[in-house]
Amino acid sequence: MAKERKFQISLKPDWRYLTFVTGPEEEKMNSKFENSFKEQGFTKPTLIQEQVYEPLKEGKSVLGLAPTGSGKTLAYLLPLLEQVDKAQGVQLVIVAPSQELAAQITEVARQWAKLVDLTVLSLIGGANVKRQIEKLKKAPEVVIGTPGRMLELAENKKLKLHNVKAFVFDEADDLLTEQTLVACRSLLNHAPGIVQLAFFSATKSDIFDQLHQWFGTEVEVFDVRAEDQTQGEVEHFLVETPVRKRIDTLRKLSNLEKFSALVFFKKVTEIENAADKLKYLGVKVAVLEGQQRQVEREKALRQLRKGEISLLLTTDVAARGLDIVGLPAVINYDLPKDSNTYIHRVGRTGRMGASGIVINLGNDHDLRNFRQLVQSENYELHFGTVYRGALLRVEEIPDEVRESQLSKSKTEPVQRKKKKIVSPVIVEKKKHKKRKRDRLNKGKRHKKENQ
Repeated sequence: MAKERKFQISLKPDWRYLTFVTGPEEEKMNSKFENSFKEQGFTKPTLIQEQVYEPLKEGKSVLGLAPTGSGKTLAYLLPLLEQVDKAQGVQLVIVAPSQELAAQITEVARQWAKLVDLTVLSLIGGANVKRQIEKLKKAPEVVIGTPGRMLELAENKKLKLHNVKAFVFDEADDLLTEQTLVACRSLLNHAPGIVQLAFFSATKSDIFDQLHQWFGTEVEVFDVRAEDQTQGEVEHFLVETPVRKRIDTLRKLSNLEKFSALVFFKKVTEIENAADKLKYLGVKVAVLEGQQRQVEREKALRQLRKGEISLLLTTDVAARGLDIVGLPAVINYDLPKDSNTYIHRVGRTGRMGASGIVINLGNDHDLRNFRQLVQSENYELHFGTVYRGALLRVEEIPDEVRESQLSKSKTEPVQRKKKKIVSPVIVEKKKHKKRKRDRLNKGKRHKKENQ
């Protein structure tokens, strides 16, 4: 009998899934952090947390490469928080590529900064800049935000960085491209000449080989992607679906028991169109995209985390680095352009040992090209379908059903009804009287008759 897959969102706070202890160096850790770990029952660090802790605490610049969901946030946050002094102005700056990721990091950072009486401030675009300026006057020790907004505040001399000890670039492969790279380097110009740098990412980028050239500092590399075992079991499905039927496929998936997913699109215009159609079909859906107000974006994420919606439609930019605990699934409505994009998308599910699924929609040609695109990543891809209210591998469907579906797909050429040829009816044209000429000749005719 086919095994049905059920889905459930965990409502536990995100940071509880991040584990860290110092092992043999435990006595060197801040005692308040140590006590908090013991109270929460954490027993084992993730590999990236273990490897970068001492180098970061010693003030070294590092590049940390680890899978999505492996605890990178706490890997850099805890050792760097231990270097921050109270009431000495901004000393730690964390830069993120999206507002959602910056807000997420802020939430985690406040949990731990509170233990050592430090203040954390979020500086993101889309939020009230006047309110941010007022909060900067209270001299927070840690600021977390997007590069554009922080650079704007720094150039206006509202964000003072002369006491900064360390800069962190989270999701660095995305940050260090095009205009955001320019913004990040410009932001660093407002800091002291010598400052500790930390770059973290789930995927390797060519620019990581040029960090010394762009930032003028030697960086120690810690790449644990091959050895890390934090990701849970994730199944990857290929669901053959023509474009015209993808909305209906989303509807079917949303009806699975306790199912919810992030759905990735290429364009915002396609998201709005799909959202309208899904709402019309009665699907509980929300949209997460860059042009929304921050309040709307936070509401959409909150609805997904609480299970109030089944589908959250988004783009790669808006969802980069998001940590949604226990997210059951990721759906690629539009297939990714490269393998790195796929890695970041699928990393939203199966985090910290949880299981998850990834559903890739496309026609036969799309899926064939997609398999070639990700073959170097060694993903085990299965053809799947929704059958009797469950997502199944094609081989799990009863033979007789599968055979009938295959026979339907191999349909004979459609016999079109021949149009009845009606022979044209010849209608004789009526002769119209040449009234104008008759009228002209009328007088002459009467005159001739009178004679």
